[in-house]
Amino acid sequence: MGKSDPPTDWREQFLQQQVLPADYLDQAGRWFDPVAARLAVHRDGASRPLVVGINGAQGSGKTTLSDYLCQWLVQEAGLRALSLSIDDVYLTRLQRQRLAAQVHPLFSTRGVPGTHDITLLLQTLEALGSAAETLPVAVPRFDKARDDRAPAEQWPRVQPPLDVILLEGWCLGASPQTEADLSQPCNALERTEDSEGRWRRHANDCLAGDYARLHQRVDVWLMLRAPSFDEVLRWRTEQERKLAAARGPVAGTRVMDAVALARFVQHYERLTRHCLATLAPRMDVVWELDRRRVISAWHGPGVQA
Repeated sequence: MGKSDPPTDWREQFLQQQVLPADYLDQAGRWFDPVAARLAVHRDGASRPLVVGINGAQGSGKTTLSDYLCQWLVQEAGLRALSLSIDDVYLTRLQRQRLAAQVHPLFSTRGVPGTHDITLLLQTLEALGSAAETLPVAVPRFDKARDDRAPAEQWPRVQPPLDVILLEGWCLGASPQTEADLSQPCNALERTEDSEGRWRRHANDCLAGDYARLHQRVDVWLMLRAPSFDEVLRWRTEQERKLAAARGPVAGTRVMDAVALARFVQHYERLTRHCLATLAPRMDVVWELDRRRVISAWHGPGVQA
């Protein structure tokens, strides 16, 4: 195949679209293909779409994983699959500003439970699985560079019903923390801007409410587990640089500098640490990542030797 020739295999196309190194396919073939095959078998005969929840800290590669599994299910199993992110149902900037005024100023920043429209997500999942739905379903999208939900007329349309829906998110699967856990601030942001704990307690209450309803809708749980929270800021910094490069000098975009990014990640620290410490036993498959985001092992009841 010449350098100018288009790739003939969907995997090669995936590499080009995601701007990934060639060795990604080696890792995917070893760790992801067996799970994708099991998802296809698990879906067989089901009366509604199989919903697969994917947890991973910021920058862990969960979006790429979700997209790869989706492509595998479509190309290799012939299924109707869709990859979604909980990030795409963040509240609009105006809605977060109202929440910040009513509950706590920190809710103006997207991220923690309470800043997503879980009702919209559940309605979207229901519509995508409806055999009675005859019209395409509008799937929400969020523009992170502009820090606001994309206009509804720009949302992609998907024809239901689907066979598999892959839903990824950094806090997916998280359980509420105890009052003892919440009583002590975990970083400078919480000590200085949430000294009374109103922000983190409201987020925790949301986990026990709407997010628990969403978690009940998930059939299979997957996790990309970071080695520690210490790696998350570095990974997230890499993401922001890629976002800046992709968007370029577009008027109105918001790309964070190092200081702003360090503060931003502190919004996620509490629940990221909580997920790393508590989620693995409740996942069907856990892939353990090293600091280079290379998988070193996998385990869980969904893994067979």
